[in-house]
Amino acid sequence: MAAFIIEGGHQLSGTITPQGAKNEALQVICATLLTAEPVTISNIPNIRDVNNLISLLRDIGVKVTAPSNLPRLGEAPAAETSPQWGELRGATFQADELNLDYLQSDEFVKKCAQLRGSVMMIGPLLTRMGKAVVAKPGGDKIGRRRLDTHFLGFERLGAHFGHVPERGVYELSAQRLKGSYMLLDEASVTGTANIVMAAVMAKGTTTIYNAACEPYVQQLCLMLNNMGARISGIASNLLTIEGVDSLHGTTHRILPDMIEVGSFIGMAAMVGDGIRIKDVSLRNLGIIPNTFRRMGIKVKEEGDDLFIPRMRHYEIQSFIDGTIMTLADAPWPGLTPDLLSVLITVATQARGSVLFHQKMFESRLFFVDKLIDMGAQIILCDPHRAVVVGHDRKLQLRGGRMSSPDIRAGIALLIAALSARGTSRIDNIEQIDRGYENIEHRLNALGAHITRMT
Repeated sequence: MAAFIIEGGHQLSGTITPQGAKNEALQVICATLLTAEPVTISNIPNIRDVNNLISLLRDIGVKVTAPSNLPRLGEAPAAETSPQWGELRGATFQADELNLDYLQSDEFVKKCAQLRGSVMMIGPLLTRMGKAVVAKPGGDKIGRRRLDTHFLGFERLGAHFGHVPERGVYELSAQRLKGSYMLLDEASVTGTANIVMAAVMAKGTTTIYNAACEPYVQQLCLMLNNMGARISGIASNLLTIEGVDSLHGTTHRILPDMIEVGSFIGMAAMVGDGIRIKDVSLRNLGIIPNTFRRMGIKVKEEGDDLFIPRMRHYEIQSFIDGTIMTLADAPWPGLTPDLLSVLITVATQARGSVLFHQKMFESRLFFVDKLIDMGAQIILCDPHRAVVVGHDRKLQLRGGRMSSPDIRAGIALLIAALSARGTSRIDNIEQIDRGYENIEHRLNALGAHITRMT
């Protein structure tokens, strides 16, 4: 296992560019299984979860061609003159010779169980090949993450599935899926994406109500339309899909990762001496900038960039009636739950108090005990709610040794360590690698002192 050694207390300044969106990458890469023609995707982030998914696609017979001069995970670019990450990080996928026997193997099932993104292979394989096998997928240990929405949607499309307990898998099959109306039991992002990919080649029309409408899903739908699908209602929670017989190849560029943008805003507020975040796709950030503004942080919009000046103090707003500010996650266009860990960390040095309500996952707030050990004033009310009493920078966090429990808590702890007095060690940084590309090299370029220990 690897660890970060962080020397805290250094001010960061300069310009940083967000990587491609992890969640979008997992969806659109799985969508390449829907056609035998080449699909070229650019701005793919070089992170563990995406790399593992690409490796899994190779295992089942997908031809993946990419530039050979890319740095490996954990390595910096060879020279400052190298092209931008987004320009380098492209690949062409062609699923014209899939190994159907391997799809039934125990080895395939085992690899799927280690990668949550693999669940989005079900829809494409089911609608194109007529069958799919799925194990309980891995991923962050942040609470129960059920797959009911996926299976209920596939059932509405006419798929049959059964549990094979001795293998610990579910087998799905259908001669040809048939369009149907469905009201999703929750606005699941991966569930919506999976059902949309299954429905694009179903016979007839599919209507999905209470669909997730995150930018990731919008991007997937736009890419599928460019491949010949007929999807309307994009960006709303009511999608209509007219099934087609086949899809063709296309090119697609992944959006900047809005979670990384939010992480950089929080980092700039805590330890920044003027940081510019380049090319953020402002129109796809939703309420993220305004949420940080409610924390008292100045977020300046300059073209498609964000600039966060040095924040000697930032004061949390209260509601109009004077009551304590409450920040809660919600489906898009509400606040993404992936940023609550960063917001909690940022609040520890604010002036004022704020209540955080994490509604979606019952284990995501348990990382706050590590912030408390660093000197933060946090009351964990229950698994879903925490009150943060800000220090107003009068009491600096202290360094310590900790372990990253999941991707988002990991980056929050890294931000806390950058602001802390003394040296910190974060173990299990493989979790951070799953979502953040070469993070130590990119932050060190701004003035951080982070060393990777392997």
